[in-house]
Amino acid sequence: MSLTAVESADRFVDLAGLLESCEVGGFRADFVSWGHYRPEYWRNYWHSHSFHEICLAYSGEGRFNSGTTEYGVSEGDVFLARPGDIHEIESSRSSPLGIAFWGFTFRPLASVSGSGWWSGLTRADGPVVSRRVGGLAAVVSALAAEAAQPQSGYNEAVSALGAALVLDTARAFALDQDLSVAPVVRDRGPVVVEAMQRHLLDNLARPVTVREVAAAVHLSERHAERLFRQYVGTSMMSTLRRMRLELAAQLLLDPAVTVTEAARACGYSDVRPFSTAFRSRYGQSPTEFRASGGTHHLGSEG
Repeated sequence: MSLTAVESADRFVDLAGLLESCEVGGFRADFVSWGHYRPEYWRNYWHSHSFHEICLAYSGEGRFNSGTTEYGVSEGDVFLARPGDIHEIESSRSSPLGIAFWGFTFRPLASVSGSGWWSGLTRADGPVVSRRVGGLAAVVSALAAEAAQPQSGYNEAVSALGAALVLDTARAFALDQDLSVAPVVRDRGPVVVEAMQRHLLDNLARPVTVREVAAAVHLSERHAERLFRQYVGTSMMSTLRRMRLELAAQLLLDPAVTVTEAARACGYSDVRPFSTAFRSRYGQSPTEFRASGGTHHLGSEG
């Protein structure tokens, strides 16, 4: 999302009372300030906080003094004052700085070992200015929209957005090595096959083709069929017939469902081929299956 969308975030300050706290990854954040400076000349003088204060510059430029170091900041920068950091911000007069800002306390709910995204907030020697904006602009704008017109479910919405805000804030100031994780190797096969099986189950009453199922998971017919056989062990159409007849067996145990209705619910327009397929699988006709309550007793010999 463009940073210019944050410009309407003067509503951002209205989040006071709407989002007070959230939990994310074993940490709790209590929000203590929200605000917005329009792109006009302004200056806030040397001060410090007992919480983390973060500013997102969406236009203009200015300076951010943190301790003895001065940083030039401009559109696309996000900058941070950690608890106890003495800092000062001043907008440029020729190209006024516009920012949205938020502040929160940040503490672990249990013992946390190692490093990760959270180290952007917990380590004292980390960067204080970053251009790793990530999803911050989108989250800020979404929170502002919720504040402008709260609707049913806003508590859940702002809590989830608050967690995203904290996470993206920490990531912006974390060192690269703290964000690094082992490559995620995912076998998409089982997920795709599960989607194909779900498509079959959802369409038992209507004609289904391999082409249709393959299109639903964005694969060629050949690739879809090969993948399906690899994980399921049978062809797609064979599995479809089995699913249909298993459904038929369940339906036939309901005396309110006729054999014709059971056949149609399973994709058979005619009772005759349905009965033939049912007998082939269960060793009984649909009528006999119903009469026996779904059990098949073999007659004794000798």
